[in-house]
Amino acid sequence: MKHVSLGGLDVSRIGLGAMTMAGTYTGGGGLDDAESIRTIHRALDLGVTHIDTAEIYGPFHSEEIVGKAIEGRRDEVVVATKFGLVSHSGRQGRVIDSSPANVRAAVEGSLRRLGTDRIDLYYQHRVDPSTPIEDTVGVLAELVSEGKVLHIGLSEASPGTIRRAHAVHPVAALQTEYSLWTRDPEAELLPLLRRLGIGFVPYSPLGHGFLTGQIRTVDDIPDDDWRKTNPRFTGENFRLNLRIVDEVHAVAADAGATPAQIALAWLLAQGADIAPIPGTRRVVRVEENTAADGIELTPEQIERLSNLTPAAGERHDEANMAGIDR
Repeated sequence: MKHVSLGGLDVSRIGLGAMTMAGTYTGGGGLDDAESIRTIHRALDLGVTHIDTAEIYGPFHSEEIVGKAIEGRRDEVVVATKFGLVSHSGRQGRVIDSSPANVRAAVEGSLRRLGTDRIDLYYQHRVDPSTPIEDTVGVLAELVSEGKVLHIGLSEASPGTIRRAHAVHPVAALQTEYSLWTRDPEAELLPLLRRLGIGFVPYSPLGHGFLTGQIRTVDDIPDDDWRKTNPRFTGENFRLNLRIVDEVHAVAADAGATPAQIALAWLLAQGADIAPIPGTRRVVRVEENTAADGIELTPEQIERLSNLTPAAGERHDEANMAGIDR
């Protein structure tokens, strides 16, 4: 597995997202912790060194699974997790809280669940409009000095916030959605990150599963799956977005690969500072995804994919769109 640098942090260029191990997409149904642990072990055996989780996944269940899986193999793994969408002051439900007190409470819980004495990459999950980013990064810098955190990251932050955060303490990575059907970062974010020396970690590099070609009708999505109400998975947008999948499938057939592998290979071709984290809880899928490391697309294939019409519809519903790019 080839490696890249995220602001000086060395990681395999294909990582593993552990969100679905907590049942995200289907509300927690059908969990198989043993299979999730086998999936992480298989990823490590295949050369994956970058495992991404968050306290909100579950909440807490994904971190617990990752902690069990890396026991005895901690030094093989760059562990990334996130804070800020769980309140540790008694407030219920999903909240946005990156106050210094909440960050300090969050890191202790994550360290305990992960069974480790340090977090390699610690992200603010969403920018907190009630807490100046300077205050949040200030406490993160203290955690770095204490050795509890080695590198810090941001998720779904705006260019202005990134600049302000980086001025307080170096930011190693930004995590934001990026794929063949979410091209927004190319205009402003990627050039800024490269000027500042910040790595880029695309989440949902397979378009929440759409780019795999396994979803052809809305009936392929379970009724309790949040994608059922996502703008890109509904109505006319769904039909229009199938055109993207069909083109990816055509390139895959030409390259002798799967659509998922082509979507990942295209992302890898966008730069040596990009490290996508396709999420799965299945061994067979981690084997498929990591094999994309060995695929070299031709210039013609890259151009064909790059010229695809952007996806129709917003990438999140209104409530979730309000929490990004702040």
